[in-house]
Amino acid sequence: MKVLIVGGGGREHAIAFAVSKSPKVDKIYCAPGNAGIADLAECVDIQVMDFEEIAKFAKKTGVDLVIVGPDDPLAAGIVDVLRGYGLKVFGPDGKAAILEGSKAFSKDLMKKYNIPTAEYEVFDNADKALAYLKDSRFPIVLKADGLALGKGVLICNTPEEAEAGVKEIMLDKKFGMAGNRMVIEEYMTGREVSVLTFCDGKTIKVMSSAQDHKRAGDGDTGLNTGGMGTFSPSPFYTAKIDEYCKKHIYKPTVDAMAKEGRPFKGVIFFGLMLTEDGPKVLEFNARFGDPEAQVVLPRMKNDIIDVMLSCVDGTLGKVKLEFEDNAAVCVMLASKGYPEKYERGFVIRGLDSFDGKEGYYVFHSGTKKTGKGIVTNGGRVLGITAKGDNLIEARARAYEAVEWIDFDNKYYRHDIGKAIEEV
Repeated sequence: MKVLIVGGGGREHAIAFAVSKSPKVDKIYCAPGNAGIADLAECVDIQVMDFEEIAKFAKKTGVDLVIVGPDDPLAAGIVDVLRGYGLKVFGPDGKAAILEGSKAFSKDLMKKYNIPTAEYEVFDNADKALAYLKDSRFPIVLKADGLALGKGVLICNTPEEAEAGVKEIMLDKKFGMAGNRMVIEEYMTGREVSVLTFCDGKTIKVMSSAQDHKRAGDGDTGLNTGGMGTFSPSPFYTAKIDEYCKKHIYKPTVDAMAKEGRPFKGVIFFGLMLTEDGPKVLEFNARFGDPEAQVVLPRMKNDIIDVMLSCVDGTLGKVKLEFEDNAAVCVMLASKGYPEKYERGFVIRGLDSFDGKEGYYVFHSGTKKTGKGIVTNGGRVLGITAKGDNLIEARARAYEAVEWIDFDNKYYRHDIGKAIEEV
């Protein structure tokens, strides 16, 4: 069969890697793809928001399944457009993708269906938000309502920081239209865990857990990013917690979306905080996480095409999800200055070091093929992933592999997965 993957980042490279292992697939396309994905798929120069062109290309080439990677096209209704052309698509339609597209919607959904989350209020007026903050306890969290590339969340420790944050989100529009509305919620403490799940509208199957590192600098300092690294599984996500989440969070979320007339088919990413009062939902994403996909998918035993088709066809209940009994760690190599200003176009050296090395992977996020070779073309450049028998071994191997790659302005965190040493 022929598969088209929509997107061009590290998540899509991890998806392309998983798809390439399926014996059912003999041709992979990716729009627009990147320099790494080009080793697995034929990259086509169509941008992710050009829905009509994507649909026409898929029809013309006889694509059997379209897999949509990023959040923006999902929230904007790409699945509805592609299905209108008679295409089979893995991913939620626009009505269901609002689970990520609007934080206000997701918070209201959780409140209505008693899904544990932080206390919150929603504002579409900056003055009212500022008035609310005068009687608030600190620290407190401000979230732009819409999509902001994983960066529209501010943790404010003082009233002055919160006031500046309201201005940044709602008045200065640092995150664009995503800041037209804002959620203010209580600050939760505990371990953060990411749990990816497959859904077919009624059934939900849980993948292996992971833990992301959002801040740009070592020791969780600096600005929020799209993710500087991750590890899987999380040793803090126990069997007891998994059982609680299945009963009180995962299934209730899928059931709630169905009751709201928004059945969810695709991947729901649950961002959880393991608080003293039990697990609570920090956020939902309506797709694979990035870089969570880079540590979860290489450990999945199933043929990803079988699982995705079962989600589309409503037969996920027949699937037994299986993961390797090992661990994986991903360290993001970024451009110095990310997530703010950074330069592009530096030649990347050492990519061939991964050739033939079992259990080591280099997933391209922001790269480009040029006459002088593969160059940096984004803030997050490469995800260096390694597997090991356990997390400590996987972490050591990932940082070993980080040294195989070099480019000017290379930057990375040195403490990805350090928390596992505390277990």
